[in-house]
Amino acid sequence: MIYTVAAYLMWGFFPAFFPLLLPAGPFEILAHRIVWTAVLVTGFLLISGGWRELRAFSARTWAWMLACGVAITINWGTYVIAINTGHVADAALGYFINPLVSVALGIIFLKESLNKAQAASVGVAFIAVLWLTFMTGQAPYISLALAGSFGIYGLMKKQLSVSSTGSVAAETIVMLPVAIGYLTWLSIRGESTFTTEGPMHIVLLVASGLVTALPLLCFAKGAKQLPLATVGMLQYMTPIMQMLWALFVTHEHMSTQRWIGFGIIWVAVVIYLADLARIHRASRRAKRLHTFSED
Repeated sequence: MIYTVAAYLMWGFFPAFFPLLLPAGPFEILAHRIVWTAVLVTGFLLISGGWRELRAFSARTWAWMLACGVAITINWGTYVIAINTGHVADAALGYFINPLVSVALGIIFLKESLNKAQAASVGVAFIAVLWLTFMTGQAPYISLALAGSFGIYGLMKKQLSVSSTGSVAAETIVMLPVAIGYLTWLSIRGESTFTTEGPMHIVLLVASGLVTALPLLCFAKGAKQLPLATVGMLQYMTPIMQMLWALFVTHEHMSTQRWIGFGIIWVAVVIYLADLARIHRASRRAKRLHTFSED
């Protein structure tokens, strides 16, 4: 469990890291995340021997990797924009509703069936989005972009049988030409901050690769050792930490309408978690009965 908890803790502290990369713009930060994550994870695969997995990919798998790369790039970019423009609470909301969006996508695209609790949680989340849209005057675009892009990313990953490390390497490799092209374009225009803000700025931009890759590697190792229900509950550590950061560190303004909208979302989350716990208990009980019957 320690690896999974460490991953969610690191993700929870992202709002403290990305402002350190200013005055780099969000797309420059995103490009550096892609480049240095690709370098780090690819290096890890070369050392561990996992590179052979990528070499064995078919053209179809690489096409899926490209689609996954686009989805996760949109997610990463939206997150950096949210954090560095003072919308940490909106980012937190996105990750509160992400599992519910994933459930909805499973119904639409995978024809998965819902139990009553899952249907209730998705319905309540939809009501919250409508409330935030009509009562605050605009839809929670950042939250929906984060939840939607990550939900679609997860949906596409279900179509593949690829290791987590190999997937991250492939997704960043396919986006590497775009990232390098953008950084080159910035340099030609004289708008790159990579070499103009001092040595520490260079170190921090390079470190964005480590900051991105390390929690992914920890999660890949830890999630294999835990039941899905436990992972589902632990994932809420990250948006809770982000929400606390928005309230007590960046002091983001929260209107009464937004608090009510967030409250409705949290009701949906509680329903979802209670159902996860129920399924987990039922699974454990079934295993005990099966073991007892064999004895």
